[in-house]
Amino acid sequence: MASLGLEAEQEPLLGDRTPGSREWDILETEDHYKSRWRSIRILYLTMFLSSVGFSIVIMSIWPYLQKIDQTADASFLGWVIASFSLGQMVASPVFGLWSNYRPRKEPLIISLSISVAANCLYAYVHVPASHNKYYMLVARGLVGFGAASTDEVQVLQGNIDQVAVVATNIVFFVILFIFALFETIVTPLTMDMYAWTREQAVLYDGIILAALGVEALIIFMGIKLLSKKIGERAILLGGFIVVWVGFFILLPWGNHFPKIQWEDLHNTSIPNTTFGEIIITLWKSPKEDHNEGPTGCPIGQAWCFYTPMIHLAQFLTSAVLIGIGYPSCNVMSYTLYSKILGPKPQGVYMGWLTASGSAARILGPVFISQVYTSWGPRWAFSLVCGIVMLTIILLGVVYRRLVAFSVRHGRIQE
Repeated sequence: MASLGLEAEQEPLLGDRTPGSREWDILETEDHYKSRWRSIRILYLTMFLSSVGFSIVIMSIWPYLQKIDQTADASFLGWVIASFSLGQMVASPVFGLWSNYRPRKEPLIISLSISVAANCLYAYVHVPASHNKYYMLVARGLVGFGAASTDEVQVLQGNIDQVAVVATNIVFFVILFIFALFETIVTPLTMDMYAWTREQAVLYDGIILAALGVEALIIFMGIKLLSKKIGERAILLGGFIVVWVGFFILLPWGNHFPKIQWEDLHNTSIPNTTFGEIIITLWKSPKEDHNEGPTGCPIGQAWCFYTPMIHLAQFLTSAVLIGIGYPSCNVMSYTLYSKILGPKPQGVYMGWLTASGSAARILGPVFISQVYTSWGPRWAFSLVCGIVMLTIILLGVVYRRLVAFSVRHGRIQE
């Protein structure tokens, strides 16, 4: 009876206590439980503060880049944003292995210190007399290097469905890929389509992303109840379908075209302008507008002349749908991946998942900035729709394999 009472007080951390099964013979005391949740809440706060800082910076990168270096274009913007994730992708496995042999607080403190120093560098990239855009590139890369998170590193290697693991990594890659490119393109897109100034773009796009953050919170709160009814796999698949619809709506339609940046062309192409006309033009042009620069779709982007504009209603509807689909896919991919791996610490596999997401955040901004600048939003978002559709097909193929370790090995019923 005493042994039964002890078992009732000590709930298993993972799995059950089948006699003779070392893999599942893991107990968690009350003190361990409290300590674990204290650590989790600290990580919640750390991630919250990190995400706030990232969101503040991401909206202002494009205007800041244009201000400090006039030679920077939208294509270079993609590399600047991608450098963050490149640094994170390189650092994640390094810090993961470090935490395997040393106390985990060491790599955490070092990564936070690098982040602080890199953000200070980012704040002063306007100081050098030239090559400022490259200093920004380095600063963002170091910020990403310092942003790499660490976890427990040893993980159970045997009896894991590697097909499900690889498929989930691919799915997670696509999730981060599509949201990274959306974050990247939102400021240039709105400045081109709606002739917003830099300040307007930072303000309005910041408000939009803040609203999407609130939307994501609501999704996160409701998704737990929904997953109990229809399961994680169904939510993951449904989330991708919603994202596909969001990007499909974002395709340009109609006969209205964006405003073109004619100012620079007019200033150099109108002959026989009298001195009086020049004075009148300068008098009518407010100084702040001159400093702000011309607004609208740049004449250097040929597609501006023949691609219909994306109406604001289209953009907002698309943002709402992507704001529903992205958090659903994100949290469900994490949940399924953890369950697929099963018991024991999962740091190495989680490190590779982080590296997969970082690779997506590298390629996403580069992809969208290059395609958008060269071919415009119609080609860019059509290709995104194609990528999301291929991912939906992949999910359909591996759907039956995306099950928890305990279900796969008959520990519990699905």
